[in-house]
Amino acid sequence: MAVHQLLVGTSKGLVVYELTDRQVTAVQVFFTGIPVSMIFVDERNGTWWVSLAHRHWGEKLHYSTDQGKTWEVADIPSYRGYEYRPGKPASLRKIWVMQQGGTDRLNELWVGTEPGGLFYSDDYGKSFRLNEALWNHPSRLDDQQWFGTGKDYPFIHSIQVDPRDSNHIYIGISSAGVFETTDGGHHWIPRNRGLIAAYLPNETTDVGHDPHHLLLCRQQPDVLWQQNHCGIFKSIDGAQSWINVSGQSGWPVYGFALAIDDSDPNRAWVVPAESDLSRIPAGLSLQVAYTRDGGTTWHSVSQGLPERHCFDLVLRQALERKNNLIAFGTNNGNLYCSFDDGGDWITLSNNLSPVFVLACSKKA
Repeated sequence: MAVHQLLVGTSKGLVVYELTDRQVTAVQVFFTGIPVSMIFVDERNGTWWVSLAHRHWGEKLHYSTDQGKTWEVADIPSYRGYEYRPGKPASLRKIWVMQQGGTDRLNELWVGTEPGGLFYSDDYGKSFRLNEALWNHPSRLDDQQWFGTGKDYPFIHSIQVDPRDSNHIYIGISSAGVFETTDGGHHWIPRNRGLIAAYLPNETTDVGHDPHHLLLCRQQPDVLWQQNHCGIFKSIDGAQSWINVSGQSGWPVYGFALAIDDSDPNRAWVVPAESDLSRIPAGLSLQVAYTRDGGTTWHSVSQGLPERHCFDLVLRQALERKNNLIAFGTNNGNLYCSFDDGGDWITLSNNLSPVFVLACSKKA
C-alpha cells in the first residue's frame, strides 16, 4: 500500500500529511507560526530542505535527513559584496526554489532567489556562491528588461536540470523570461521566442516575459511547459520556441500553478484564474483544467471542489503531482487532493493559513 507524505508550506509553518489509501493517517507540524517560503525534497537521498521567511531575521534555511525527526540549520546564500545596481547593495529577500544538480552530481544544488540571483553549491549546501555569469548578464543590468511584477525585484522561481546532461539547465524568472545554459552556468541565453508580453510596448521582446512556473518532462526533456502571465505555453524543441496552448474559448489562460506528467509530454494540469486584475477562480468556481493532447483541448476536473462563491487562488508552487496523486493548496488555507489524476477530489483541510508551496515525499 503506497504511503505518500505531502509537505505543505504555509504562512504559519510546515504541515506534513501522511496519506494512505485515500485517508489521512497522520499530521505533523514543524516551524509553527513561521512562514515557509520554499520546500525541496531531494529524491536522490530523501533530504527535506525548507526555507523560512522570518519577519525579523529574514530567510533561514533548514534541512532534515530523517523526514523531520531532526533539523539542521544551513548557511543561506549571501549577496555580500554584490550590488543590485551601481551604488545599491544587493541583499537576499527570499529563497524561491532549490533544485538538485543532477543524478551524477550528488553534492550539487542550485538555488533561485529574489532579487534575481542564482546560487550554486558543490558541497551540498555547506556554502553557496552566486552565478556571476547570470548576475552580470547584460539584460539583468538593464532596468527595462528584468523587473518585478507585483514585487520590487525580479526573482528566479523555476530551475529545471536536463536529466540527460547536468550542464544543461533552464530557469524561469519573473519578470525576465526563460534562460538556458548548456555549459553548467558559464553562459546564459534567453529562450523566449513565441512568448507574449502583452503588458509591454513590444510584446515579443527577447527579455521581459513573466513565466509563472516552468517544468520539463523528465522522460522527454525537449518538451517544456510554462504557465505564463499571458497564457499557457509549450515547447517541443528544448525552449528554442514556444507555442501558445491556452484554451481557445478563453479558459484556461491566466493562472500561476502548473503540473505535468513526467512520462507523457502531452498531459498537463493548471488551476485557472479570472485575470491578472481580479485573481479569482473563473466564474467563482474552483476548477482544475487538464489536457491530454498537448493543449489542443482542455477539460475541467472539478468533482469535489467548490462550485459556487469560491475566491481561492492557487500560487505558483502550490500545485504538486506525483504519480497519480495531485494536490493543491490555496491562499485561503484550503487543501485538496486527488488520488486519480484529478478525476475526484477530497478536502484535506479548510483550516490552514495561506498555502505557498507543496512537495511530495515517499515515506521512509
